[in-house]
Amino acid sequence: MSSYNIFAQFYDRLTENADYQVRSSYISNFFSQYGRGKGTVLDLACGTGSVAKQLSDAGYNVIGIDLSEDMLTVASGKRIENAVFIKADMTDFLLPEKVDYCVCSLDSLNHLDSLSEWRNCFECVFDSLTKGGLFVFDVNTIYKHNEILADNAFLFDEEDFFLAWDNELLKKNKVRILLDFFVYNGVNYDRFSEEFIETAYSIEEIISAFSDLFDIIGIYNELSLEPPREDSERLYFVLRKK
Repeated sequence: MSSYNIFAQFYDRLTENADYQVRSSYISNFFSQYGRGKGTVLDLACGTGSVAKQLSDAGYNVIGIDLSEDMLTVASGKRIENAVFIKADMTDFLLPEKVDYCVCSLDSLNHLDSLSEWRNCFECVFDSLTKGGLFVFDVNTIYKHNEILADNAFLFDEEDFFLAWDNELLKKNKVRILLDFFVYNGVNYDRFSEEFIETAYSIEEIISAFSDLFDIIGIYNELSLEPPREDSERLYFVLRKK
């Protein structure tokens, strides 16, 4: 079993505090206010399909794309109504038909390594949306990388697994995240390791990557309609295709 398979297997339990219902409702409120009613949503970097499930329950058709087969296997296993899942790279994909909305949740964009990759992603989303379509995404901030993640470590001690989560601040905007899973096999523990890097950018840098493609409806502090603060850890961008 691969380390990422283990990550996918336990991902929902590790993100229980994300409150997908609240986040999805927050996002769909923008669709209701600025969109054309119920339609089709592209769930970009959909992971295990938790957001897709909430959007489907709210009456949207959903197309989920992710590069991880392990994550998609978990998502498909949830048998979500009116949802299909496709393996694709978020920086290089083309949908057969355009969609009304796109969402990218839980700092998935921060997994991209450079602003040029962000730009590629924005171009793919632009090409996937109908005219005037909405794109809602969230990002971790530089403040969160420097002050919250930084070089800190976190421990998860569950009945069937133990996780050592170790962060390493590489630069002011880059954090390496090291995950060591110790999974109980009935007798002892098997170790699986996973590593990835998240990169944060300033609001101005992010805007520069999409300003010719999208108009800004709003940029908000996490799960609110308040403007960004110096200590904002997560920001939501609400954009409309030009």
